[in-house]
Amino acid sequence: MSIVRPFRAVRPESKYVEDIAALPYDVYSSEEAREVVKDKPLSFLKIDRAEVFFNEQVDIHSEEVYQKAHDVLYEMLEKGQFIQDDKSMLYLYELTMDGRSQIGLVSCTSVDEYQNDMIKKHEKTRADKEADRINHVNYCDANTGPIFLTYKAKPTINELVDNWISHTDVLYDYIADDGIGHRIWQVDDEKVIKALEDAFSQVEALYIADGHHRAASAVKVATMRRAEFPSYTGEEEFNFFLSVAFPDEQLYIMDYNRVVKDLNGLDKEEYLNSILDKFEVIRESNEPIKSEKKRNFTMYLDAKWYLLQAKEGTYDETDPVSSLDVSILQNNLLTPILGIGDPRVDKRIDFVGGIRGLKALERRANSDMMIAFALYPTSINELIDIADAGALMPPKSTWFEPKLRSGLFIHLLK
Repeated sequence: MSIVRPFRAVRPESKYVEDIAALPYDVYSSEEAREVVKDKPLSFLKIDRAEVFFNEQVDIHSEEVYQKAHDVLYEMLEKGQFIQDDKSMLYLYELTMDGRSQIGLVSCTSVDEYQNDMIKKHEKTRADKEADRINHVNYCDANTGPIFLTYKAKPTINELVDNWISHTDVLYDYIADDGIGHRIWQVDDEKVIKALEDAFSQVEALYIADGHHRAASAVKVATMRRAEFPSYTGEEEFNFFLSVAFPDEQLYIMDYNRVVKDLNGLDKEEYLNSILDKFEVIRESNEPIKSEKKRNFTMYLDAKWYLLQAKEGTYDETDPVSSLDVSILQNNLLTPILGIGDPRVDKRIDFVGGIRGLKALERRANSDMMIAFALYPTSINELIDIADAGALMPPKSTWFEPKLRSGLFIHLLK
């Protein structure tokens, strides 16, 4: 059973939607967020990254920054830049990129289902990142960014969604600066809401695709509120968190690539010889090479691209985690040869989303890094298999495109 709960969304007044909607807070550095807000003063980043109001010497995790996020949110609501719907409803959110669309159900999902692993995870969270979003949610008294969920597609849900959008006027319809199309519909018919709730009750599990830290933080805030109000009934808004759930068949995962600072004390020839035990070099090129299948990796070093293929024995096909391409690279090259232990904390490695392209890897390897690796994308089925097994994926295994926008929906906790 999966609970999808209608809610009274706080959302942009229609004429402000393009000015407010922003990519998720963690896509930007603090410097980048400041530049965006200069150009778009209504951008939701001024709530998600409220340090933009302070000089760079102010700790971005200080109480005054979180309090500012609260103040700006409710000022915008008071000014009518945000409005709140007068009744609880569901919403449909379509994103279109390069002619491909995905349509998700916007609702509130259950803290209890998260805690009972009916909302499944595949990624380990970091305490410092959790603490930031805990404070943000707690001060704002709201879920300000949706959790990106997926589920195993159901024809019944697809039919309900398709029927609604084909017979209902769109609420928002715009193309963002990056070319991604966004369309949103309100689902305000009680019978259709009930039909969607019933259909999702037949969905065995929801899976977090992106937003593990936001989800964990929302749940931690709910736990705090439950302690504060021990007579809670379970129906209070803080028992639910904002999410958008997409059918798995519609999602697109891109490669999530790696760049490393140095060769761990090896010279170029020593390094190239050291990888031959575990990888076969298929070909070399002066032009970028894209990995076209699993177990293939492309590597950029000293102005040359190499196509590598993992040899037999480098992974266990029966293990859903060790057989991931990101694991094969980590376990057979990054750790034993380049000395990258825990990629979550090692300062010698960085990660580059596939949306940035192979030329971005070249630029990094030619500037602040030395070597780059491009991988074949992790599949949605691999993600689901790992979550079903109760296992965890290596960090930075998936890069979903297109990204949900923040600021289109806000869920107040009271």
